[in-house]
Amino acid sequence: MKRIPSTISHLPLTLGFSPCPNDCFIFHAMLHGKVDTEGLKFKAIIEDVEALNRRAAHPDLPEGKATKKQLDITKISFFAFSQVQDKYSLLDSGSALGFGVGPLVVSTLNLKLLTSNLRVAIPGKNTTANLLFSLAYPKLKNKIEVLFSEIEDAVLKGKFDLGVIIHESRFTYKQKGLKKVIDLGNWWEKKTKSPIPLGGIAINKSFPKEIQKKVERIIRRSVEFAFANPNSSKAFIKKNAQEMDDEVIKQHIHLYVNKYSISLGTKGRKAVSVLLRKIAQIKDK
Repeated sequence: MKRIPSTISHLPLTLGFSPCPNDCFIFHAMLHGKVDTEGLKFKAIIEDVEALNRRAAHPDLPEGKATKKQLDITKISFFAFSQVQDKYSLLDSGSALGFGVGPLVVSTLNLKLLTSNLRVAIPGKNTTANLLFSLAYPKLKNKIEVLFSEIEDAVLKGKFDLGVIIHESRFTYKQKGLKKVIDLGNWWEKKTKSPIPLGGIAINKSFPKEIQKKVERIIRRSVEFAFANPNSSKAFIKKNAQEMDDEVIKQHIHLYVNKYSISLGTKGRKAVSVLLRKIAQIKDK
């Protein structure tokens, strides 16, 4: 086991990720002693991705009675990452991006034209899903933030005309009676000819490059172990996914954990750059 550099002032390092199957699949091995962590220890902070986005952008702001501290390492939507690049560095491993993985817009209505008065449920203003919707439909501004797992039911109950769904909802919306209006991932792919970057893993820039690279190696090891031992994380996933069906869990992991999760590579880094440029263009307007 390699020596821990004296530049680390505390252990364990806080590691934030969502309760979704893909994140639990990725991080299980490094949290449960299945791979070499090179002397580092990690404490899991499991929260909804939008809560992690807010925590990264606005650390130390109280939520209720608790104060949300800035995390050492965190899952973060790429839209949110664009706002915290002065604080966080993007790691090469652990990201969620690819073809056919984008958010969907669903409705109970037969909509041929999306008008500006439509009520839209989004999974968070800092999510990449909201960014894509804003790029595709800039005139639809009547948007309300709703916890991603509650969007389907909110649309079904008529509280919203449209819902922008992410994660496992893309596997369940049909059986619940919702109709797909547009696949925002496909829209992005046709427009840019690149995979859609959804979320990445970022580390606080206060850590020296040596530590950042070490964490990157550990995450890559954890992903590779997960691919080689797909059943190892099953109990951990089920504990956090709660009532999610086994088949949905399997589909979820297959969709969101891929070669880009091991390493962004040249194509992945280019896709992230394209998205960040799009965000910058929006801000300049």
